[in-house]
Amino acid sequence: MTGIRLQQEESADLTQIRAAGTGGDLVSDDDRSVAADSWSIKSDYGSTLDDDQRHADAAEALSAAANCRAASDYSSDKEELDAEGVASMLGLHSYWDAAYADELANFHEHGHAGEVWFGADVMDVIASWTKGLCFEISQGCIPNHVDDIKSETVEESDKYLSSWSVLDIGTGNGLLLHELAKLGFSDLTGVDYSEGAINLARRLADRDGFSNINLLVDDVLETKLNRQFQLVMDKGTLDAIGLHPDGAIKRIMYWESVSKLVAVGGILVITSCNNTKDELVQEVENFNQRRIDVSLESESMKGHEASRDPPFRYLNHVRTYPMFMFGGSVGSRVATVAFLRN
Repeated sequence: MTGIRLQQEESADLTQIRAAGTGGDLVSDDDRSVAADSWSIKSDYGSTLDDDQRHADAAEALSAAANCRAASDYSSDKEELDAEGVASMLGLHSYWDAAYADELANFHEHGHAGEVWFGADVMDVIASWTKGLCFEISQGCIPNHVDDIKSETVEESDKYLSSWSVLDIGTGNGLLLHELAKLGFSDLTGVDYSEGAINLARRLADRDGFSNINLLVDDVLETKLNRQFQLVMDKGTLDAIGLHPDGAIKRIMYWESVSKLVAVGGILVITSCNNTKDELVQEVENFNQRRIDVSLESESMKGHEASRDPPFRYLNHVRTYPMFMFGGSVGSRVATVAFLRN
């Protein structure tokens, strides 16, 4: 089930969008401390919290944040932060810089790898499910139920997966890339807009024998990457972007940028705890319609025939996460959905 319902903008002027993304994020050290204490999603890489408690804490914080408040609503040191302010802070660049500075110091002192967004168990599911999806596509199949695909030998896996170029956006400490490397992927790149995150990810990759992983400081909303990838992974980055006070606008920027990073015929795999599978599919359909509308407008102005093919289409989603019922609806706390780039 979704914790936050963000209203999607159906149209926006791109010039205004770019201008809106240039503002600074000013948050006090006390505010960061409150936010870190209020929503800790630790894993067995260095935490005493178990998976159920970790997911419960995340769901509680997110469900309380029905709307994102502007930074001015909670930036004062004299005001006590409520759940809305805490959740919104998770969308700020300054929050993650401070968080990864702490985690880097903790790594140097104790050797801990830090947080795993959604927990290690979910990360393992994402990696193995994505491997199966890519293996089937490599064989020319578009599977309907990836959870039920046939098993493959290690030799077959290495043969097909080593050729896939992989980008993990908002990679954080880079541990998802470690898992993908263990499963046979070798052309691996991770980006994060926090320099502290990339510093931590590089140290962990060197320590754990994954020095071949390419790790770069890059903001997906204004990416400087000049290549495309067959597989693009997002584990919580769209969630964090949506929690920014300007989240609705930044989500539009996200889709414009990501659509240029996924190669034609490639796949985008998004994992979210803020959106259900159906909500992610609807957001992609909204983006597809915006792109088609822009293409048709260009066609009418320039007289050139425009493409009416949507940029993305729904491919599949993970069906093995624990489900629960609430208010007559059935869902899970985490959704992982794959989209094919047309």
